[in-house]
Amino acid sequence: MLIKTRRKLYENSIKRIMDISIASIALIILSPIFLIVYITLLISNNGKAFFFQTRPGKNEIPFDIIKFKTMNDKKDNQGNLLSFDQRVTPMGAFIRKYSLDEIPQLINVLKGEMSLIGPRPLLLDYLPLYNEQQKTRHNVKPGITGWAQVNGRNAITWKQKFNFDIWYVNNISFLLDIKILILTLKKVILKDGVNNQANLNMPAFTGTDNE
Repeated sequence: MLIKTRRKLYENSIKRIMDISIASIALIILSPIFLIVYITLLISNNGKAFFFQTRPGKNEIPFDIIKFKTMNDKKDNQGNLLSFDQRVTPMGAFIRKYSLDEIPQLINVLKGEMSLIGPRPLLLDYLPLYNEQQKTRHNVKPGITGWAQVNGRNAITWKQKFNFDIWYVNNISFLLDIKILILTLKKVILKDGVNNQANLNMPAFTGTDNE
């Protein structure tokens, strides 16, 4: 009971204070980089610097995630968007390599739609495909980085990714979040695991059998 009370206190109060504090400081420190990337993308993407997409947040409540736009909008003859590797721009590849495309999500954190740490917000189309265990990833706010991201990100399978997400939800704590933040910074600096390749993207999730 005491452990559950402490966890609730952390989730509902301390974690939010930590999110606001760190996100504010990070935005101030990264503001020169933010501005340079913003202006560069305005020029290279014909005035489109940001990418907005509706994703499910805590309790599956939708919100608009904000990222730097790293891909163009080219389509095939049938009007479908081309594959990931055909649309990522040279500048976009550089931005993704150093995870700079994630910086605008600090705004989502300040707005209370995301947390610094949590399961990554995926597509709305995936919601009907989750089994009961996988749905629990929405019991907490989605994060910019998370336990799955520091344990392989796109190099692991969907099943492994969801297992890491579920484990995080069941074991959330201040010390675990600090550990994930440190591991994320290490991976970004070493360019290890967080973005293995600029043109690496997860295949679409098609669902798993209920187990």
